[in-house]
Amino acid sequence: MRKSACFLYVSLMLICHVAFSQNAAILDSNIKKSSNTSLFADHSVLQISLRGNLRNLLNDRDENPSYHSIQIAYKGLDDKEIAMSVKAKTRGHFRKLKENCNYPPLYLNFEKNDTLKKSIFKSQDKYKLVMPCRGDEYVVREWLVYQLYHIITAKSFEAKLVKISLEDSKSKKKLEPFYGILLEDDKIMAKRNGFISLERKLRPEQTASSSFLTMAVFQYLIGNTDWSIQYLQNIKLIMRDSTSIAHPVAYDFDHSGMVDAPYARPAEELLMSSVLQRRYRGYCITDMKKIQPTFDLFNSKKSEIYQLYQDCTLIDGKYKKLILKYIDEFYETINNPVSWQKDFSYPCDKTGTGNIVIKGLREN
Repeated sequence: MRKSACFLYVSLMLICHVAFSQNAAILDSNIKKSSNTSLFADHSVLQISLRGNLRNLLNDRDENPSYHSIQIAYKGLDDKEIAMSVKAKTRGHFRKLKENCNYPPLYLNFEKNDTLKKSIFKSQDKYKLVMPCRGDEYVVREWLVYQLYHIITAKSFEAKLVKISLEDSKSKKKLEPFYGILLEDDKIMAKRNGFISLERKLRPEQTASSSFLTMAVFQYLIGNTDWSIQYLQNIKLIMRDSTSIAHPVAYDFDHSGMVDAPYARPAEELLMSSVLQRRYRGYCITDMKKIQPTFDLFNSKKSEIYQLYQDCTLIDGKYKKLILKYIDEFYETINNPVSWQKDFSYPCDKTGTGNIVIKGLREN
């Protein structure tokens, strides 16, 4: 993975577009500093520092971890540092375990005060922070999947790529900065779409058909089987009000084929050999014409999806070539009636694994 960074900008659909001036050097020190506007409105890479007793925070990986008081700092356009108090705790399950990941994901809870209101974080006071599990190249890959999802639908989480420096008050050891992802709060995501968030177990058939098919085909595109509606496994539900139909929103894509993390494995009961193998896990649809509008949506976004990966300099050439071929295979399938009838009718096969529900280990 290339160590240098670059100026990152995305279009209104959040594609990964990199803009350079003729003589611009691609250096970490030249990452554009974010202005004091909404965090997700500025699509440059944000450099942040986490300070405090980080050893205690990162080692607190119990089932019910405590909050730890730390500082988060960044530089504004005037090059002045802005430091803020925040309570942080580890979260999740798989990525929280030491035997699985070098760094646990974090939950950041900002103090509600004037500093927050004037800062880049003002749009919300709670964030999830994805930390590297086995190398930050996989963090960048997962961030790209969040961008891809946002190209397809606004019913998706906004994600901010950040470069993190750890400054542990109890250690003199200096660590190299690494990439992470700040994620939009689920209530803010719901509100942005004119919805409210919901915690209720439903059957997939009870959710909005168009939103479910968009989400399920997206999961097929990225090679992700680590989700279920029934157990809210890596799924959030949003709805207009308490009496309306629910819409599923996916998150947490590190077990997908597009990320291809070294620890990612399909659930054993799915009888799959690799996360690079695609398996459609929607519900059975006997009239396959009902899924055609969803394919039309993905075809309409085809050029933006390719551009997302073609223009991004934060991924290496070998991975880029692999992933573009992976996307080719998806589009070959959905535009070949024989192929998509076979793959997307799989949940109707009573002898297959298409109807297996993944209980999983839910992330907090």
